Amino acid sequence: MAKVKTTFFCQSCGAQYAKWQGQCNVCKSWNTIAEEVLQKPKKEDWDTATTGPAKRASKPLKISEIDTAKTPRLNTIDVELNRVLGGGIVPGSLILLGGEPGIGKSTLMLQLALKLPYKTLYVSGEESQKQIKLRAQRISPDSEQCYVLTETNTQQIFKQIEGLKPDILVIDSIQTLHSDFLEASAGSVSQIKQTTTELMKFAKATATPVVLIGHITKEGSIAGPKILEHMVDTVLQFEGDRNHVFRILRAHKNRFGSTHELGIYEMQGDGLREVQNPSEVLISEKDTPLSGNAIAVTLEGMRPLLVEVQALVSSAVYGTPQRSTTGFNAKRLNMLLAVLEKRAGFRLGAKDVFLNITGGIRVDDPAIDLAVVAAILSSNADAALTEKYCFAGEVGLSGEIRPVQRVEQRIMEAEKLGFEAIFISKHNKLSLKPTKIKIHLLSKIEALLNFL
Repeated sequence: MAKVKTTFFCQSCGAQYAKWQGQCNVCKSWNTIAEEVLQKPKKEDWDTATTGPAKRASKPLKISEIDTAKTPRLNTIDVELNRVLGGGIVPGSLILLGGEPGIGKSTLMLQLALKLPYKTLYVSGEESQKQIKLRAQRISPDSEQCYVLTETNTQQIFKQIEGLKPDILVIDSIQTLHSDFLEASAGSVSQIKQTTTELMKFAKATATPVVLIGHITKEGSIAGPKILEHMVDTVLQFEGDRNHVFRILRAHKNRFGSTHELGIYEMQGDGLREVQNPSEVLISEKDTPLSGNAIAVTLEGMRPLLVEVQALVSSAVYGTPQRSTTGFNAKRLNMLLAVLEKRAGFRLGAKDVFLNITGGIRVDDPAIDLAVVAAILSSNADAALTEKYCFAGEVGLSGEIRPVQRVEQRIMEAEKLGFEAIFISKHNKLSLKPTKIKIHLLSKIEALLNFL
């Protein structure tokens, strides 16, 4: 009997070891190294399992001779997904979609499979065909182009693909697949690497796009070895709070487009609805003006967004005042409070300050600084700001208001949504024609204080 080959893998980062040890040398995690059984595949089995009969070796070509005109992107019929992917799905690409449990990953991909005009194979290792059908009935009417397969063995999946020849393959999820070439259990580091390698070879050889749904760890990173994210062409992250209806789709890696784009969806009873104008849903309707609220004009990728900033300033009950933020960097808030105390003379050292970005989204754009300062001043004085004012400016340590990029785009978005005035830096170079919206140019934070 042949000797069983085993090796040890770190279940956190995928590092390989010859023997067991308590701590991983790479990611420094404790008690994550586990033994897995290996079995090297035969060469003829490897070729027929992934791409059919062994192909001839490809020959080198001059880069000027390679023709890309014959492989246009596949339109997903989803404006938000197209934007994040950079214009559609590239043939032969490998896309990895990650997100928390219950956030809507499977719903998004099933919705995509039902609406696409291409022959799509949806492979599920987590649900039966009847369960998928029940979800599909809620999302959209029956599709003649969508095929559903419940299978976890990659060799069986490739046999079905050989007969069906789909245009797009969706795998839900990569952690449930297993290959006959390895004795390790499904979801282990070696099985994830093996099954992804087989799917990648199939995608590149047949120019069929493959979408993989992946689980995430409690830290928020995609479960499995880090090499999984290196192997795929695009890594998408589906984010949002399950208590809110809004979902955000981001690209953490994209070989065929920008990683700065953002897609916003609204979870409804009949699936995910694309939000074409997110500014309208991120700003809450109010019957009466409230203190501590300010509207910021921010950018997510190439898209301008108007978000509502809420601040609450109250007397500290305990000796050390609290500084709490949701959707905003806490260290940046401390810096802005120090600027207000030094440059504007506000004594906030004995007061609690709470800050919230509405809609459950996180903003990293420094142009939101001016709106944060305005919201804090409004709450501190308990005086409401005019609802038709919005802000776009970065605040420096000396109290100066610094210019922000693509300010014309921000002004046009604010004007489109009916705002009457926008506060920006005096040093922003404007080439706009006169518009209906009034533009206030500020150089220092004291000027904002005097105006408000």
